[in-house]
Amino acid sequence: MVEQVSGTAIAGIIFSMIISIGLPIFLLFFVKIRLKTKMSAAGIGALMFVLSALILEQILHGVTLNLAGDVLEENIWLYAIYGGLAAGVFEETGRFVAMKSWMKKNLSRESSIMYGVGHGGAEAIIIAGVGCITNLITVLMINSGQIESAYSAIEDGPGKELALQSLSVFWTTPGYQFFLVGVERAIAIGLQICLSYLVYRAVKRGEKKYFAAAVGIHFLVDALTIVLSNFVPIVALEIVLAVLFGALIFVVKRMYGKELAKTEESFYNA
Repeated sequence: MVEQVSGTAIAGIIFSMIISIGLPIFLLFFVKIRLKTKMSAAGIGALMFVLSALILEQILHGVTLNLAGDVLEENIWLYAIYGGLAAGVFEETGRFVAMKSWMKKNLSRESSIMYGVGHGGAEAIIIAGVGCITNLITVLMINSGQIESAYSAIEDGPGKELALQSLSVFWTTPGYQFFLVGVERAIAIGLQICLSYLVYRAVKRGEKKYFAAAVGIHFLVDALTIVLSNFVPIVALEIVLAVLFGALIFVVKRMYGKELAKTEESFYNA
C-alpha cells in the first residue's frame, strides 16, 4: 500500500536539494567576488573529482571487490581502512596533480579555495543533488496519487512488491533524516575546500607534510563514516563529522590568515 509522505520529509528533501545544488553555485560567485579569483579553478576541481573519484577510484573498487569483496564485507574495520585509503589517496593525489600541472601558472591560495568549491560542489551535485531532484518528483507523485494509480494497474507479484518496498523508504524514514543529506553535503564541501588549501601549501611552498595531512584527514573522515554508520545513529555520525570539520576549519583559517598577513607585510615592506 502506498502511503502519504510527510511534510517534514518533503521539506528535508527540498532543503538538501538547495544545499547540494544551491550552495556550490552561491560559493562559486561568492569566492570569485570576495577573493577575486577565476572560476576556471572550480572547473578543474570538478573535472578532477570526476576523474579521480568517479572513474579511477571506481575502477579500483571494481577490481578489489571482485577479488576480495567477501573478505572486506565480512570485516567492517578492514573495509573502512580500504575505503578510507582509496578515497584519500585517489582524491588527494588527483588534487596534487591538478595543482602541479593544470594550475601551475595560476596557483594561489585564492585559486585553491575555488578549486575546493569546484571539487566539493561537483561531488554534492552528482552524489546528492540529482538524487534529491528525483526524490522530490517521486514524493510529489506519491502524495498526488499518481504512483498509487500506476501501481494499481500492475498485477501483484514479486516485481510490484519490490518496487513498493523501495518506495516505502519515503514514508517509513523519520522526516528529519532527509535534512541530514544537506547537512552532510555542506560539511563535505567545507572539507574539500580545506583539503584543497592544504594541498596547495604542499605544491606551492613545497611543504609535503600538508599533502600527507590531506590524505590522512580524508582517510580518517571516510573510515570513520564507514565504521560509525554501523554502530551509531546517523545524527550522532553527523555531529562527529561536524566537530572534526570545525577543528579542521579552525586550523586552516589560522594558516590562511598567517599566510595572508605575511604577504601583506612583504608588500608593504617592498
